Amino acid sequence: MRQSKLFTRTRKESPADEVSRNAELLIRGGFVHKEMAGVYSYLPLGLRVLRKIENIIREEMDKVGGQEVLMSTMQPKENWEKTGRWQAMDDLYKVGDSSGREVALGPTHEEIVVPILKNYISSHKDFPLYIYQIQNKFRMELRAKSGMLRGREFIMKDMYSFHTSAGDFENFYSKMQDAYKTIFSRVGIGHLTYMTFASGGTFAKYSHEFQTITPVGEDVIYVDEASGVAVNKEVLSDEILNQLNLKKEKLVEQRAIEVGNIFDLKTKYSAPFDLSFTDEKGEKHPVLMGCYGIGLGRLLGTVVEVLADDKGIIWPESIAPFQVHLLALGDDETTSAEADRVYKSLSKAGIEVLFDDRMNISAGEKFSDADLLGIPFRAVVSLRSIKEKGIELKKRAEEKGKIVSLEELTRTVLGETS
Repeated sequence: MRQSKLFTRTRKESPADEVSRNAELLIRGGFVHKEMAGVYSYLPLGLRVLRKIENIIREEMDKVGGQEVLMSTMQPKENWEKTGRWQAMDDLYKVGDSSGREVALGPTHEEIVVPILKNYISSHKDFPLYIYQIQNKFRMELRAKSGMLRGREFIMKDMYSFHTSAGDFENFYSKMQDAYKTIFSRVGIGHLTYMTFASGGTFAKYSHEFQTITPVGEDVIYVDEASGVAVNKEVLSDEILNQLNLKKEKLVEQRAIEVGNIFDLKTKYSAPFDLSFTDEKGEKHPVLMGCYGIGLGRLLGTVVEVLADDKGIIWPESIAPFQVHLLALGDDETTSAEADRVYKSLSKAGIEVLFDDRMNISAGEKFSDADLLGIPFRAVVSLRSIKEKGIELKKRAEEKGKIVSLEELTRTVLGETS
């Protein structure tokens, strides 16, 4: 993409109403546009990042046997009354129309997925089953103050698993733990993310959160660095420590952002809708369930929050909007022609390139914008690089670049060795 054609622009000043680094950098870089507290629109650069995160999650959900669906945002009030959450869930958006009918704007989809499956499954032979979607959710969040980390409208991957036995559920639950670890590793924050023992709330006695270490995190966790086991502050007790074979004196207190969670739902949502199965003897049993969530916008914001430096964003290669930021320095015909040749060659090789072909922009401004946008490789074409018969290549997180040939640039970006 030619940057001169990109309708968004970078901003030097920080938004006056943002205190979080993730939202500040994403807005300044033109990745997102803030509509109101907790609500953001994704612009071209931000959407490219979001889609890459989405595809990583989709690949890992498909690997464990997930079937993707897209369920309705508007949910019948009667379904929520059956589960008792129409009154009990205090952050539920309730919407009425002129006829007096009320519906819920989906914050989660147990009340939809269970009635759907009741129409299709009944025998033990239909199980196990894993259903997931990637879709907008709505929650009446009163503390929408952490940028992308806490929203009122947000995109979430929610998976629901259905089982005939506790053993089958536990086996899949373990697979999902591994799948989540893989996802967070692939998006570049695996080294900072811990599977954390947490309270199960209304679902079960315990659950697991995936917490990413950062000083600005809203949660407090205690980490045993030797074993990699972490415990949320809310469930820190002698009973839990003994169960996990942890010593209190070896735990390190950390602040963290929750980037995912997994729950044992048991029969909490299957029972109200009588979702059941018949076994080999023809006897009826309630279906056991689990649920597994990841907020995509929160994950995107967390990556920015924990990996950025004082110059701007540093995107991991796996989710960067482009692989290479190509800068043409100088408005002379020689530089422009050479930069255009490099752009076309890289694009032909299948490399995603943002080409800063803007005229009448100083080298300092282009370098500053490149640091802010955080694309993994910066390639500079200038009269100096042309004189040295190459292109200046620098990784975003490195201080110094070097002159390389177009062939070497291509091999480096594609991860090929000479």
